[in-house]
Amino acid sequence: MFTYQSMKTPIGHLFIVEENKKLAHIFLNEKSFREFQIQHSLQNKKTALLTEAASQLEEYFLGKRRQFDLPLNMHGTPFQQKVWEALCTIPYGETRSYQEIAIQICHSKAVRAVGQANKANALPIIIPCHRVIGKNKQLTGYAGRQIDKKAFLLDLEKAYYHK
Repeated sequence: MFTYQSMKTPIGHLFIVEENKKLAHIFLNEKSFREFQIQHSLQNKKTALLTEAASQLEEYFLGKRRQFDLPLNMHGTPFQQKVWEALCTIPYGETRSYQEIAIQICHSKAVRAVGQANKANALPIIIPCHRVIGKNKQLTGYAGRQIDKKAFLLDLEKAYYHK
């Protein structure tokens, strides 16, 4: 069973979804959340985990939190999970290129696949796919072309990229 909670943030409403006492999804826009909601039975309910996730996200947006400490339910292929694990090693305020992530996971030619794994990340912000940028330090796609949100998150972290 899925439970969810929404919260207001500087980048808009986030919809936080829990599955089996683990964080399963964070939706950055209502349209994606509503599509998920149609496919799954969801209860709008405050749980201890959702409350803690909202609290940690609020601390992040206030600049008081650099890492998250939440149980995660990461559904994906072994390749995607490798990419997501690599994303979690990018320190707050730093960026990596898609190519650097591909090299880190020992798949140096899989740059586009790394991009697709980033796109499939169901836990943005928590798994910091916003910290992955082009090798020329330019911003590239984020959460369905929401580059303004990626820029906001990188600016919040004072990360370097070409504006």
